Amino acid sequence: MRRRRSPGFPWPLLASTLLLLLLWQLLAMALDSRNLPGPAAVAAVLVAQTASGALPYNLAVTLARVAASFFLALTLGVAIGLALGRWRDLDRFFDPWLILFLNVPALVTIILCYVWFGLGEAAAVLAVTLNKVPLVVVTTREGMRALDPGTLEMARVFRFGPWKTLRHVVLPQLAPFLMTAARTGLSLIWKIVLVVELLGRSSGVGFELNLYFQLFDVAAILAYTVAFVAVVQAIELGLLQPLERRVNRWRR
Repeated sequence: MRRRRSPGFPWPLLASTLLLLLLWQLLAMALDSRNLPGPAAVAAVLVAQTASGALPYNLAVTLARVAASFFLALTLGVAIGLALGRWRDLDRFFDPWLILFLNVPALVTIILCYVWFGLGEAAAVLAVTLNKVPLVVVTTREGMRALDPGTLEMARVFRFGPWKTLRHVVLPQLAPFLMTAARTGLSLIWKIVLVVELLGRSSGVGFELNLYFQLFDVAAILAYTVAFVAVVQAIELGLLQPLERRVNRWRR
């Protein structure tokens, strides 16, 4: 039996990161402007903000909003997408609704949620969720349309039942579509959360970015940006990619 090689050290990722830092430093030296501080200046602010506790606190608040919105959007979107992909009449009836919500700007949804429900946590999470649900619905629906009819017929012949069919036939084939929805959802949700915090919250990374924008503190803006991007990248490499490999093992 051929042994599967474990992934080695990510040298390309390290080399790419070092090249980006080098280009950043050279550009900062060439411009010699406070509007583009170098990596060392940003790192100093990052260390100071971490030591004061401000960055970990605001990062945790933002990640909590991201997690709540992500869970709600994925749960609702997958459920609705499964229903629309399963029943064509239902899909034809609600397709205009889906197109409408897909084209409503995120900023409009955020403002309306704040106007209707107040400047609270519920309104913030609801605004982010509503912006993401249509994309999850579309991705899941397309996955349902791509299901192999032969495997569904086999499940019917062997009398799998709804739950067993969903678990052993439908979900394995939907896995690539669900992982796409999760990955794009994470990249979209954290950006919308920052806008939500900027417009109507008194904590979080978005609030801090707005504060330092008013102070024209570019080093602090970049420090918070680097910290949050690093956390999101860690989630991608440490959680989403291993999960994707796990759910796709049946294809090997």
